[in-house]
Amino acid sequence: QVQLVESGGGLVQAGGSLRLSCARSGLTFSNYAMGWFRQAPGKERAFVAAINWSGSYTMYADSVKGRFTISRDNAKNTVYLQMNSLKPEDTAVYYCAATAGMLATTAMPQYDYWGQGTQVTVSS
Repeated sequence: QVQLVESGGGLVQAGGSLRLSCARSGLTFSNYAMGWFRQAPGKERAFVAAINWSGSYTMYADSVKGRFTISRDNAKNTVYLQMNSLKPEDTAVYYCAATAGMLATTAMPQYDYWGQGTQVTVSS
């Protein structure tokens, strides 16, 4: 059974930082590209960042480029999202996802597995 478990969310002031983690079980982690998505209240889930199977290629939404960094440690079966210079508009539930395509993608339908999400709240 595949499980993705996010952690690291919380409440932070604007300008602060958080690091999200997503640990997997039940799949060969290094065969999967990984992504982070977020869903703010009243809005649709949206792409944040993605990383290919080896970690050599990353993609970011324009809204987070230069502030967020996605990385992965295949030995620890974990993907990370380092979030710096946080803004109130970053407030959302953040989800990690895995795609067997091995290539980073922004397209939600291409992701096969999803975590339950972790809440990030940025106060002004």
